[in-house]
Amino acid sequence: MSFGSPVWLLALALVPAAIAAQVWARRRRAIRHAIRFPAISTLREAVGPSRSWERHLPAGLLVAAAAMLVVALARPKLSYSVPVRTASVMLVTDHSGSMAAGDVAPSRLAAAKSAADRFINQLPSTVRVGAVAFSTTPDAAQAPVLDHAAARSIVDAQAAGGGTDTGGALQLALTLLRGGTPNHPPSAIVLLSDGAANLGPDPVAVARQARSDHIPIYTVALGTPGGVIPNPVPFAPPIAVPPDPQLMAQIAQVSGARAFDARSADELGSIYRHLGTQLGSRTRTREITFAFAVAGLVALVGAAAASVRWWGRVPA
Repeated sequence: MSFGSPVWLLALALVPAAIAAQVWARRRRAIRHAIRFPAISTLREAVGPSRSWERHLPAGLLVAAAAMLVVALARPKLSYSVPVRTASVMLVTDHSGSMAAGDVAPSRLAAAKSAADRFINQLPSTVRVGAVAFSTTPDAAQAPVLDHAAARSIVDAQAAGGGTDTGGALQLALTLLRGGTPNHPPSAIVLLSDGAANLGPDPVAVARQARSDHIPIYTVALGTPGGVIPNPVPFAPPIAVPPDPQLMAQIAQVSGARAFDARSADELGSIYRHLGTQLGSRTRTREITFAFAVAGLVALVGAAAASVRWWGRVPA
């Protein structure tokens, strides 16, 4: 829950002060009555036993009414998730040579394929899904469609090899999402790569364009600093292929999205599950001031009614 005017909540501090003042007034009145009417115990026996909660009910309702009316003045808002009815998601997956590294079992690329398939399975059927696969250049693409199997076939057909043209792949994904019109549906890109871009346009510049198009790029940096791939030169040591999470984080931040790091297949799977839930729903906010105002007024009326009923029992 959030509040449109949270400063009003400071007034809630007056509630315990009011309760303390009421308790002090009751005790003072009880002492004064005991002094003025020493036979008060006899009168109580004549009136009969009373239920203590009835005496406190009017004050309790009055305090509750005050608290709810103060909360109403703060304009409370309730946030809730609703399924996305119309949206497009592009999966942009790196299959460059470094994705053959085995630091994420069984390999970076194999783990990426498995996690991407689970991600697609979690998206609502009303979400359009597309895919771009890239290495030296973007070499396979599918525009967003309701047939999720089309994107899955792009992901599953990849084989590791070549350089890393991250910027070119993101440019293609943006073009496919826009579809030649500025009035595209709510859209997002999920980029999975080890992050070491070494070809094509600057991916950060593309991310800046994505932000102006209101298309966030969520990035997943896959791999560990100790990742290596076999050296094509016989008897030469393996080639180190550490990921570049800093670049991936910059792409996400510039585009207005979030970056994730995955050093294992389990981590990657959990990230994709989170993204599937996040991109498959939207957060809505509804103001509930009216409900608190009505509850406060009902409590106020109840306090008045209980007070009349209680004081009506006091003998003349």
